[in-house]
Amino acid sequence: MVDPEHLTVIAGACRDGECLRFAYRDRTGTETRREVEPCAVVNLGRRWYVVAWDRGREDWRSFRIDRLARPVPTGVRFSPRELPAEDAATFVTRSISARPHRHEVRVKLRVPADEARRRVPHWWGTIEPVDEHSCEYHSGDDDLHWLAVRVAMLGSFDMEVDGPQELLDILRGIGRRIEAGVRPRART
Repeated sequence: MVDPEHLTVIAGACRDGECLRFAYRDRTGTETRREVEPCAVVNLGRRWYVVAWDRGREDWRSFRIDRLARPVPTGVRFSPRELPAEDAATFVTRSISARPHRHEVRVKLRVPADEARRRVPHWWGTIEPVDEHSCEYHSGDDDLHWLAVRVAMLGSFDMEVDGPQELLDILRGIGRRIEAGVRPRART
């Protein structure tokens, strides 16, 4: 859950060209202090990110806003830098897809790649053509349950899931619960 106050502070720092300092917890739980030149706030799917130049690491970064604490403007102004992408959303999407995830899945979809790309949000993963009638969807996440939900949402396509056994078990459980919920009820 993102604190609306954090969004307000971060968006104000982006607007005003003011450096920002905050505590950050990465996906492994390691906490660091960061000082950044914030560029933009981005919402992708169910998460909020801030795209910023990290002054300590001297590189562009995207930070999940739900993982940062105590964002405070420093009073130091900066001149905007050129973002190494067309826009902030593209930068976040690339940084998410480029980093390794704890869990990966490959799904063969029986649909042309162009159709799958039109119906599957680009931040969910990548789609590569196999032939004119099928494609392969690649995705990953640190949370197996969220990955399973994402795969289940591909349910409008015929598919073959090649994933870790634990993911397949979660998907089977989702399928059983859905099947149980849609059975006709006996009349009394």
